[in-house]
Amino acid sequence: MHLSIVIPAFNEARLIERTLHSITVSLEANHRQDFTSEVIVVDNNSTDNTAELAKQAGATVVFEPINQIGRARNAGAAHATGQWLLFLDADSLLSPGLLADILRVIETGKYVGCGSTLRMDGLPWWARLTLQLWTRTSVLCRWAAGALVVCRRDAFKPSKV
Repeated sequence: MHLSIVIPAFNEARLIERTLHSITVSLEANHRQDFTSEVIVVDNNSTDNTAELAKQAGATVVFEPINQIGRARNAGAAHATGQWLLFLDADSLLSPGLLADILRVIETGKYVGCGSTLRMDGLPWWARLTLQLWTRTSVLCRWAAGALVVCRRDAFKPSKV
């Protein structure tokens, strides 16, 4: 299986290295002979050095000039070569355990996609409550909330933005 990890990024110089490091650690912890991957950062017209930092970390960088996250995800998917697409926000971290869970879901052959809820440490009470409400609503309504979404390439249809 070949997994393409697509990260839309707009002015994420402060966070992109940490995100890419979490991906590297997670991929190394889940290394197997039958599993390959690629990491694609979509520079969504950043004015900082997001693209340079991503290249230095070993990611392939694709440029999307129109600043819109849907367009950035679509640009990354168009460049991806994997049978599976994992979309991860540039301010999010991937853990080895979460990647292991994702790979188990993929390997069952029963699903065309999956996602994950968020945990954000250090939030004020009102922001924590807002996140909990959003999480419960998105789970109840079966919405793909966005920060981490996985789908089979043949099930992915780019939106028209």
